Amino acid sequence: MSLTLLDYAMKLRVLFLTLFLLVSNLRAGDWPWWRGPDRNGVADAAQEAPTDFGIGKGIKWSANIPGRAHGSACIVGDKVFIASADEEKQLQSMHAFDRSTGKALWTAVVHENGMTQKSNKKASWASSTPACDGERVYMNFISGDAVYTTALDLEGKQVWQTKITDYIIHQGYGSSPAIYQDLVIVSADNKSGGAVAGLDRKTGAIVWRNERAALPNYPSPVILEAAGKVQLFLTGTDKVSSLDPLTGKVNWEIEGATTECVTSTPTDGKHIYSSGGYPKNHVAAIAADGSGKVVWETNDRVYVPSMLVKDGHLYATMDSGVAICLDSATGAEKWKGRLGGNFSASPVLVGDKIYAVNESGDFYVFKADPEKLEILATNKVGDEVYATPSICGGNVFLRVAEYEGEKRSERLICFGE
Repeated sequence: MSLTLLDYAMKLRVLFLTLFLLVSNLRAGDWPWWRGPDRNGVADAAQEAPTDFGIGKGIKWSANIPGRAHGSACIVGDKVFIASADEEKQLQSMHAFDRSTGKALWTAVVHENGMTQKSNKKASWASSTPACDGERVYMNFISGDAVYTTALDLEGKQVWQTKITDYIIHQGYGSSPAIYQDLVIVSADNKSGGAVAGLDRKTGAIVWRNERAALPNYPSPVILEAAGKVQLFLTGTDKVSSLDPLTGKVNWEIEGATTECVTSTPTDGKHIYSSGGYPKNHVAAIAADGSGKVVWETNDRVYVPSMLVKDGHLYATMDSGVAICLDSATGAEKWKGRLGGNFSASPVLVGDKIYAVNESGDFYVFKADPEKLEILATNKVGDEVYATPSICGGNVFLRVAEYEGEKRSERLICFGE
C-alpha cells in the first residue's frame, strides 16, 4: 500500500471510530452490531484475540440458549445480547448476559406464534444480529407474514416495535439493523416487494422508506465511508445501490450484482466489493463514486460469507471451504487454498490474522498474507456453527450447537483468558 493510501485508510479509521463513539454510550472494545464497530468485519488490532481455544480449552464462560438460530452476538459495555428462536414453544426472544461472567441477566419475548411460513432448512427464525447504541438494543424478526424491528431498553423492556414490510419467505430472513446517527436502518427484500427504511432510534417512527424490487434477497444494509462520503450500500435484486443514510435518497444505482446476494459489502475507500451466488456466482469491484463502473469481476462463489479488505487485497472464505485472496485493484487471484467443510459464517480480521469457522465447528485462524495461505491454528469448537464470531476486548464470542445423538442444543461461548 502506498503512503497516500495508508494515510487515507488511517483517516477513515479515525472518522469511523469518532462516529462510533459519538453514537451514544459506546466504547472502544465493543462489538455493537453486525460486522463490528467499523461495519467491515475488522476487530480492534490492539486487543489481540486468542488463537488456541475450543472444546474444553480457552473457555471463559458459556451460556445455554434455547432453540435454533444463526444470529451473532452484540457486545456493548458490560452486556452481551443475542437473539433466539424456539420453534417448539413458538417464541422469538432477546437475551442479555453479563459480559464478564456469562450470567443470564434477562430474556425478553419479542414475538409469539409467528413462525408460520416454510423456509430453507439451513435458515433460522433468528438469523439477524442485534444492534445496540448503548441505550437501546434493536432487532429484526420475521413474524407471521411481515418483518418487524423492535427496540428494547437495556433491562429488556420493549420501547417500540415497527412493522417494516410484508414478507414472503423464499429462503429465509436474516438482515440485521444498522445504526447511523439518530436512525436505525433496516431492510427486507422479498418476492412481495420489499423495503429499506430509516427509523427514529427513540420512537421507531419511520423517517424515510424506499420501496424495493419484488425479488428475494438477503443482505443487511451497510454504511461505509467511500469515495469521500458516507453511503448506505445494498446489493442484490440485480442492482448495486447507494443511498444517503439520513434521507434514503438514492445517490446512484447500477446493474452490478446478481438477483440474490447475502454478503455485506466492504470497501477500500475507492471501490466496494459485491458478491453473490444466484443465478450466477460473482465477485465484483465497483467504483464507489457513482460513475457506474464495474472495475473487475470474477466467477468465484462467495455467496454467504462476507469478505474482508486489507492492504490492497480482498480475502474471503468461499462457501465450499476454500480461502481466497484477490488483488483488490485488479481482481487478480493471488492464491486459493482449502480449509475444509462448508462456510456460512463470515470471517473476522484481527490485526494480520483472519478468524473463520465452518458449519462443522472447525475454527481456522490464518494469516492475512497475499503471498500464501498460512494456517496458524485449527480449533474444534462444536458440532455445528452458522453464526459469525464477534471478536472484541480480547475475547471471541460465538454461538455453537452441540449434539447428543439427535438432541441438539445451543450455547453462547466466550473464548478468552
